[in-house]
Amino acid sequence: MTESKVWFVTGASSGFGRCITEYLLKQGHKVVATLRKPEVLSDLVSQYPPTQLVVVKVDVTKNADIAVAFSKAQETFGRIDVVFNNAGQMITAEVEAVDEADARGMFDINFWGAAQVSREAVRFFREVNNPRGGRLLQVSSGLGLVGQTACAFYSASKHALEGFSESLACELDPAWNIKITIIEPGPFLTQISQANCHMPPVHPAYADPSSGSSRFRARFIQASLYDGNPDKACAAFEKVSRLEDPPIRLPLHRLVLELVVGKAKSLLEVVDKYGSWSDDIYFD
Repeated sequence: MTESKVWFVTGASSGFGRCITEYLLKQGHKVVATLRKPEVLSDLVSQYPPTQLVVVKVDVTKNADIAVAFSKAQETFGRIDVVFNNAGQMITAEVEAVDEADARGMFDINFWGAAQVSREAVRFFREVNNPRGGRLLQVSSGLGLVGQTACAFYSASKHALEGFSESLACELDPAWNIKITIIEPGPFLTQISQANCHMPPVHPAYADPSSGSSRFRARFIQASLYDGNPDKACAAFEKVSRLEDPPIRLPLHRLVLELVVGKAKSLLEVVDKYGSWSDDIYFD
């Protein structure tokens, strides 16, 4: 049995948020579960005492909600060891098929909400925890590393989160003992592919069944694509939180590993082919 930790989970109503909450509670950890509709965790509230599970209503697009939740965690447990920054939404459609308001709303959750949670986490780890320190797990996606047809706005929101997280990690004083890991899951069977995914009708210009967009849409709804076991993924999330020197990125699924290798190879090929273009572009 590992040492009991205090976890702060956003988006705990479904998907990885719900899954990690259940996993942690079974392992004896303490959880501050935040979500927009607390009633959906009523079954867990009836199973676990308030000394182990605290449920807080939070809309991550509202900074005041986030601040209240961190204050509740301090009041109840005195510290937070791990923040699982997970709240998210997905839109699957061609760029021309996505309503701008919907895209902006998704960015408010996937990026701005995650950014504000990150700022509160860093402050809490540094100024509240005694001793200082903590682990910030940023739930991104394989599409936060590589773009994909019919996922431009979702991919962009995760690319933004990854760039933000890398930069934030560079800013942290090592003496604070705050570590950040960007988690890049592949197709696991969670509700991001179901209830939390919005798929507008295909744009007429991309309706040809042979188009990349149409083929991706068809594959996206196939159950066989989602072969990743979310329970096993949660065990990996908990494991990485315990590493003394965790990686800045954790790609998690064979398809994501293929994306990582492919992108690395592509970048190196560009450097080999066009690197010389940078030889003579400077002031004398």
